[in-house]
Amino acid sequence: MRYLAQARGLGDALLVAINSDRAVRELKGSDRPTINQTERAEILAALRHVDYVTIFDELSPRTLIGHLLPDVLVKGGDYGLDQIHGREEVEAAGGKVVSIPFVEGASTTSLIDKIRKGK
Repeated sequence: MRYLAQARGLGDALLVAINSDRAVRELKGSDRPTINQTERAEILAALRHVDYVTIFDELSPRTLIGHLLPDVLVKGGDYGLDQIHGREEVEAAGGKVVSIPFVEGASTTSLIDKIRKGK
């Protein structure tokens, strides 16, 4: 929620792009996603900070970002600016790229680990 609120404050509208179920499995393993893409999109769309949600099937959002060319591209701080896919395209079009500070332990992987360990 913190990331979404901060991201929304940086522009006029917030579009959240999420990985498809197929891409999540390829990136995170066969036991993921925990929640399917339709449900994830519905949950995000219901949040007041989110204006639009889209699902992309590629492993990287670079192509989608290149088509959309947002004024501001935002990613969580677990990625350095040089690791953010689509950065070059957005900056070349005059936009800016922002890395929001990472909140330690605030990830699905961390939550799943805690549940599995019974903590």
